Amino acid sequence: MGAEEKKYCYKYPHPAVATDCVVFGFDGRKLYILLIERGREPYKGRWAFPGGFLNMDETAEAGAKRELQEETGLTPSYVEQFYVCTNPDRDPRERVISIAHLALVKLQTVQGGDDAARAGWFALDAIPPLAFDHELVLHKAIERLLERFRLQPDGSWPLFREFTAEALRQIHEAVSDARLLL
Repeated sequence: MGAEEKKYCYKYPHPAVATDCVVFGFDGRKLYILLIERGREPYKGRWAFPGGFLNMDETAEAGAKRELQEETGLTPSYVEQFYVCTNPDRDPRERVISIAHLALVKLQTVQGGDDAARAGWFALDAIPPLAFDHELVLHKAIERLLERFRLQPDGSWPLFREFTAEALRQIHEAVSDARLLL
């Protein structure tokens, strides 16, 4: 086939792989969630978690961090994979499997970039309707945070390292309250 041979060409259908980043931000008093306003279809104008398709040469974690930086300017030191979204109908464009990642950061300025029209922090009690299956993903992220608090109450989880014991107590309380709101 020579030079014209495609490196990635298969005779059977296969899904695309994407990442989504659920980022919780804490300002010392209140917990927020980071969302981007989609600048393209599908769901143009709707709010979603930062994310996008993996490049052929990157890991899921690297792709999550890249997409987060491109769409919001945020570069957390630690992200953790916590859920794989596999509903065949989750994306109207094609069959897309998304690997969801979780981050917890001190609240900081973000700005929409790449295919995100805007980026912003939303209080957990004021989250707008979300695109794709991101409401489910948010529920799973809250469950994971609560699980981490149960399993590692000493704050030893890497996601907790930059927070004081008092801040972690407040974050735990906010996440517990959010589970009841959603």
